[in-house]
Amino acid sequence: MRTPKEPESKITIADVARAAGVSPMTVSRVLNDQGGASAETTQRILLAANELNYRPNPFARGLRSDRSKTIGLLVPDITNPFFPEVIRGAEDAASAAGYNLLLSNVVESSKREEELIETLLRHRVDGIIVCSARLPDAALHKALAPHRAVVLINREAPTEIAGTIVTDYETGASRAIDHLVERGRRKIAIVAGPRSSFGGKSRLVGIRKTLASHGLKAEGIVYCDPTAAAGQTAAAQLLADTPGIDALVCYNDLNAIGAMKACRAAGISIPGQIALIGFDDIPTAELLSPALTTLRVQKREMGEEAVRLLLSRIATKNRQHGIVIVPELIVRETT
Repeated sequence: MRTPKEPESKITIADVARAAGVSPMTVSRVLNDQGGASAETTQRILLAANELNYRPNPFARGLRSDRSKTIGLLVPDITNPFFPEVIRGAEDAASAAGYNLLLSNVVESSKREEELIETLLRHRVDGIIVCSARLPDAALHKALAPHRAVVLINREAPTEIAGTIVTDYETGASRAIDHLVERGRRKIAIVAGPRSSFGGKSRLVGIRKTLASHGLKAEGIVYCDPTAAAGQTAAAQLLADTPGIDALVCYNDLNAIGAMKACRAAGISIPGQIALIGFDDIPTAELLSPALTTLRVQKREMGEEAVRLLLSRIATKNRQHGIVIVPELIVRETT
């Protein structure tokens, strides 16, 4: 029976220094291209490092240079199809700039969000990107303040706290209501998503303003988690509590998918009896039957721009504040 091989001990700069007959400081300067050694000494150090198979610790190097070449990315729910595209865009931009991306899943918990922001600080990341933060403003700003550089996606903050990539959900929601009214819908209810969502609040502002401009008001509003199951429950409640509604505007496409199931369960046809609009334009939206009318957000570009803004703030202390993205109304079969 073969005995398991003992793991090899970690080769350190001190080991290389002993093999080359020089000080650890000299080894460090040579391996970090800082000069200060003769050609013969340099050659001896490089040969010793190669023979010992020495590999530098990138984290330790980051401590010396005050740069880890790593950025943190927090998303509220990795299973939500909106966020993988944001992550892909951020990963592409970070990799192109020579940075690693450290991904953290908040699982829709403000407490966990706060803990992860602190954890990333201890890991000495060069900066962080927080998507759709759930913490209240005061707690969020306090948690972010110690970080070198921060960018928020779908959340506003003072310039000294963070740069921002904000979707103009108010305008998007306004376009959704205008579209429904143009199609003859008058009794419009809202599946509003989480109460803590900055984007959800912006949607409601746009919805209420535009309904009022048409002499209308929301027939009903139900808050819920941003999932298909929660959307189904919320829509079923609205259908039961406000009979005769002829349109539903949903916080996101997952809520809208759930609302479609609720309508089918109640024997209500889409779009014959009720029109349906989602937000985000996830890949599934156009594959549904009927295909979902929604507000498209350029998710991958959002991730790319967030990394570029963050790297600018890291490198130059640039205090460029925000980029605003306006959603595009994508009209399909549910309206």
